[in-house]
Amino acid sequence: MSWLARLVETYDNHLGTVGQFETNRNGREYALIPIFHMTQNAQITVTLSPDGQFLRAEVVEKDEASTIIPCTEKSSSRTSAPVPHPLGDKLMYVAGDYPQYCQPPRGTPHADYLAQLRAWCASPHAHPKVQSVYSYLTQETLMYDLIYGSSPVLWVDDHGHLLDRWPIQQDQKKPRIFDVVASNQTPADAFVRFSVEVPGDLEPRLWRDRSVHESFIRYSRQIAGDEDLCYVTGEYRARADKHAAQIRHAADRAKLISANDAQGFTFRGRFRSSREAAVISQEVSQKGHNALKWLIARQGSTVIGGRVFVVWGTDHLDVPEPFAGSFDLYGDPEKENNEGGFGGDRTHQEFARQIRKALNGYRYDPHYHSRVMIMALDHATTGRLAIVYYRELERDPFLDRLQHWHESCAWQHRYRKDADHRLVSFWGAPATRDIAFAAYGPEASDKLVKGLLERLLPCIVDAQPIPRDIVRSAVYRVSNPEGMKNRWAWDKTLSVTCALVNKMHEQEGFDVALDEQNTTRDYLFGRLLAIADVLEHAALQESQEKRVSNALRYMTVFAQHPAKTWGIIQTALQPYQMKLGPRAIYYSRLIDQVGSLLKPEDFTNRPLGEVYLLGFYSQRYALYTKKTRTNDSQEPGASEQDQSEEETDS
Repeated sequence: MSWLARLVETYDNHLGTVGQFETNRNGREYALIPIFHMTQNAQITVTLSPDGQFLRAEVVEKDEASTIIPCTEKSSSRTSAPVPHPLGDKLMYVAGDYPQYCQPPRGTPHADYLAQLRAWCASPHAHPKVQSVYSYLTQETLMYDLIYGSSPVLWVDDHGHLLDRWPIQQDQKKPRIFDVVASNQTPADAFVRFSVEVPGDLEPRLWRDRSVHESFIRYSRQIAGDEDLCYVTGEYRARADKHAAQIRHAADRAKLISANDAQGFTFRGRFRSSREAAVISQEVSQKGHNALKWLIARQGSTVIGGRVFVVWGTDHLDVPEPFAGSFDLYGDPEKENNEGGFGGDRTHQEFARQIRKALNGYRYDPHYHSRVMIMALDHATTGRLAIVYYRELERDPFLDRLQHWHESCAWQHRYRKDADHRLVSFWGAPATRDIAFAAYGPEASDKLVKGLLERLLPCIVDAQPIPRDIVRSAVYRVSNPEGMKNRWAWDKTLSVTCALVNKMHEQEGFDVALDEQNTTRDYLFGRLLAIADVLEHAALQESQEKRVSNALRYMTVFAQHPAKTWGIIQTALQPYQMKLGPRAIYYSRLIDQVGSLLKPEDFTNRPLGEVYLLGFYSQRYALYTKKTRTNDSQEPGASEQDQSEEETDS
């Protein structure tokens, strides 16, 4: 139950924000909901006077539909059973004259609704605005006012029946109510919320009035059921018999805590009732679930196939995102380096400085004392939600491990864009989603991707080794350039894969800068392949041909049979060496130089290891960044302009 205790702690630490609506990155409103309340999307707002007289009604726009409403245990988890909410609800509950215009509902929803509202209004915790709503609804004229009022929001046919859809042949413009109701609903299913205009009162909206919220909270505590020992707080409190749904989004029916099977299948003979398994108090359940809903809406980091990952601190909610790449952590590095990225010997020094600078904002904040919680949720069935991953860490160990991940799983990348939508070069770790696509491709199923993200979490937060099968899959994909849809996708996959290989071999200290002292077999074969690719590419640019080089076309076979395939590639290079003329001398000498470093016993067809990609990338990077020389006997290089043109063409 530690996860629930941390969520309750988070709720208590942010009581000042309860009931305050904010807007998330997707433009949707969200709020930390008061206990004994929930949110619903409303379609109609009814405004009343203090004495309970109808003033007007209006259709609610979709971006303003989120509404905080009081709820009971039964109403918060209702499905098809007609269980009313205490205040705002659908027309069938709040409108006494509903059967006059629509198909009569089963049961007595309006009578049950009024009885519940009457009990609140008759209690010592009644609120005058709620009493105004009760006074109006007892008149049973809501449907009439919505249809025939001065500003109608509902429409009927010639027989006085509420229209389910707007007739196409109508000359009038389609009313807004038909646009705001959900696709599987009709205006008869519209949800109604109330506003009471009291002179001098600055907040007429009941769903945002804190005094109305507090009134219902006090009333709910008064009518709470039997007390029992809460397993979370260790105190005797009113127990919760039902727990909240709608955790990930408004249409989510899956629950984290549920025991609704009395036929013996849930408890399997171990308990006589669910209380013997665990008891959670009403307030703990509601605080924990409301805090979790709030965190997911506010900063739910990754949502794939229904799986939600959320990271937070109990005091300070914002913590570094473990799934994000280094570019997201420290921003655009080129803003601090006018040379366009971290080049040469300054690579790791400058990169490490940026990472530490970004993380030190959390590390040295004197007010930041939160523990860091990482949680992953996924549905087992449509009605059951599971915590598939949960981890608590102290702040400093979490930041230390995050820093280690970004420094050890690092490489040079060029697939992100700055504020001006230009590709920028940056150093660091790729985002976990980019790793998933590098390993399994952009068409990978949600099941594969979310499984990979879950497997990478221990690598990031616990400093565990990266799974070899993930690296092998990425190496296999990048070794088949012709299987990519374009050159940009292959370049991105190449840099991400190099980061993974570098992480796997972090003890060996590989760097993007070319290591001319490295004489390992895989590294040298990778260098040879890169030289052949750059040589042919230079010749293709002169003739303005746009196609993949033979070196990349044979890359898959080269990784499996390097000695045999290198002979084929070298033979295919001869026409391009002739086309370049004296400019090819440097490349030819470089091939001879690298080839001479290969030991005779290493020049075999034994498959190459993943390190060959690091040699390939570093040699290619060194050739593309070498400055142009005027001496024909030296390599003229591929200018930065050539490289940018290559990326633009892709």
